[in-house]
Amino acid sequence: MDNEIMDGLSMDVERTELENLKKIFPRCFIDGQLSVTKLMEACGEFETVDENDREKYEFRWKGKQEAQQLAGKRSAGALRPCPEESVNWEQTQNLYIEGDNLEVLKILQRTYFRKVKMIYIDPPYNTGNDFVYNDDFADPLARYREITSQTTKSNPEAMGRFHTNWLNMMYPRLRLAANLLRDDGVIFISIDDNEVANLRKLCDEIFGEENFFACVSWHKNYASANDAKRFSNVLDYILIYQKSEVFSRNLLPRTDKQNSLYKYDNNDGKGRWRPDNLSVKTYSANYDYPIINPNTGVSYNPPQGRCWMSNPEKIQEWIIETRVFFGQDGKGAPQLKRYLNEVQQGVVPTTYWSYDDCGHNDLARKEIKALFEQPPFDTPKPTALIKQMLAIGTQKDDDDIIMDFFSGSATTAHAIMQLNAENGGNRQFIMVQLPEVTDEKSEAYKAGYKNICEIGKERIRRAGGKIASELEAGQTLPDIGFRVFKLDSSNLKIWDDSPISGDNPAEQLEIRLREMLDIIKPDRSELDIVYEIMLKLGQELTKPVIPLDINGKTVYGVGTGNGNEVKFIICFAPGITPEDAESMAEYAPGRIIFANACFSNTEEKTNVKLTLKDKGIAMKAL
Repeated sequence: MDNEIMDGLSMDVERTELENLKKIFPRCFIDGQLSVTKLMEACGEFETVDENDREKYEFRWKGKQEAQQLAGKRSAGALRPCPEESVNWEQTQNLYIEGDNLEVLKILQRTYFRKVKMIYIDPPYNTGNDFVYNDDFADPLARYREITSQTTKSNPEAMGRFHTNWLNMMYPRLRLAANLLRDDGVIFISIDDNEVANLRKLCDEIFGEENFFACVSWHKNYASANDAKRFSNVLDYILIYQKSEVFSRNLLPRTDKQNSLYKYDNNDGKGRWRPDNLSVKTYSANYDYPIINPNTGVSYNPPQGRCWMSNPEKIQEWIIETRVFFGQDGKGAPQLKRYLNEVQQGVVPTTYWSYDDCGHNDLARKEIKALFEQPPFDTPKPTALIKQMLAIGTQKDDDDIIMDFFSGSATTAHAIMQLNAENGGNRQFIMVQLPEVTDEKSEAYKAGYKNICEIGKERIRRAGGKIASELEAGQTLPDIGFRVFKLDSSNLKIWDDSPISGDNPAEQLEIRLREMLDIIKPDRSELDIVYEIMLKLGQELTKPVIPLDINGKTVYGVGTGNGNEVKFIICFAPGITPEDAESMAEYAPGRIIFANACFSNTEEKTNVKLTLKDKGIAMKAL
């Protein structure tokens, strides 16, 4: 872990997974190299056909191997804090991250590994005018800077429709996202007809076919398009995959419409009820007998091919308890009284979501219009749709983290804050969005929003303000703040290992060595470096950073979130002495990290290290 602080790169996902595999199957490694054959044999799979035989079922496309490698390629990026663009920086547990989601997902690997309860994404549908991600394997950050300097938001139509390009974009992102999900986590993905088949196969490979949970059809339009050349498309799809069998979906709340069926009440203290069928399809001769109406003496047999749901003794008991209903006048056939308070307090979700329950596209646009005089975004999802997913996949009291790394206009953040306000929940969000520039002819650009991130951040601000203003007496204000971070290159210099050219290679090498004496880039703030170190040490970006005065020198304590407890200290102050180290040790941190510039010479650095070692505190120098 210490070395990873030094190199300015994200967590090595491939090495970590290989080490985990080696712990489980050490016998499958020969001279340190994984033997696929031995691994298969350890799992009871023995190769009986020629390995070159291609007549086997698998999902392949051009560029797949490079996409797999791209998922494992470490990022040289960092997330720089922007308190000035944030809301309630000190208190909030929510994050808004501006940057290429592939790089951001890599940077978050160590800190948020298996900590995210739910992911929702609404990725580009690959319709020809929405495809903006074209990754560069050699230098992803350079590609990111190129995208953010473009003057249009979409790639050429012909490029956007290639299935291979879309798959190469989606594979590494989903692969990294899967690492972040908790074992009881779940992912929801919106998609339409263009790529739903490919997405299903892609997710089967990444999450496991056995973890497919459902494919939901959402009725997105309440009116059909009469000018459609084929059929009027009124459906979008939502693919749902669990991380593992540990996931358990919640029931959806019962609606007033469903409860309205229970319209009878005898005022007997049992509450509202409705008549229901007393017979069942599963036939048993023991349950095929006549029931006599005690009011009329008329005998009733179950319908042909069916039987009553219980034995004669139980039915007679129900008649005495008035649980059997013989019609309003008491002269009809027997029915069962189904009481509302005896049914489960929720309903099992179905794979069809109507616009009455989950909203539609026009409602989504109206929600945006309620916040912005001129709606700056054309295709948002309704908050009701996201709230339905949240109700199924999260718990209100567990501080569940929800991530959306194609966050667009930040509908997911809006829905989370709104649902928290409605039921007192503590859900937290991580929004990630590429700062695609807006078209100069668009309403968004005219309104002053130069990229989509500006729209998303402003929507969260306005939605939070609206939620706060509409709280009723007794309601608790949810967390409507968010910390903003922006993707940039690492704050730490990376050794230039390119060949040295020129007439004086020794001098050039000396220059490179001198530049690396202080590996911190001169144009970066101390807080920039603090948050990069936090991520490399696996600390959430919402943890408190506490400036401390140590003998007149400012250092930074990274808190645990439990009062003023400090987990580790980061110091950039020059002239650090063993006495300063003694004072820092009083905060009992697990480790203290110093910049090399903190020490006037090697001897001082060694003395500080020995002082901290006596206190049982680890020391690391940048």
